[in-house]
Amino acid sequence: MARRNYSELSRRVNSDPARRARVEAYKAELLTSVTLAELRKARELTQVSLAKALDTTQSGVSRIEHQTDLYLSTLRSYIEAMGGSLELSAVFPDGKVLISAIEGALDSDSEDSSAEEPARRAASG
Repeated sequence: MARRNYSELSRRVNSDPARRARVEAYKAELLTSVTLAELRKARELTQVSLAKALDTTQSGVSRIEHQTDLYLSTLRSYIEAMGGSLELSAVFPDGKVLISAIEGALDSDSEDSSAEEPARRAASG
């Protein structure tokens, strides 16, 4: 692959409006995508304060923040402990759809004994 200097690449991107729009859209997407830890820090919360709200330990919050596969109910509890609410949407090439059935699924999750208190399990885990 040939090496290009930044000036040449920047000139090519800026000279093509469609390409520039794609770069800007990608950049905006990156800026709106954050990790749970980054979100917590942006809300000016510590792991300790969030742990109190979740009735778990600081290490439990750390585990949640580093998990790659979370229960939706765990994620909902984490977001609600920061004062937010969780919404789930499906994104298709022709648009985005908010999934309203999420509330029922999350409510049944918390009633199911095998899915009880995922944040506590993460803390003890």
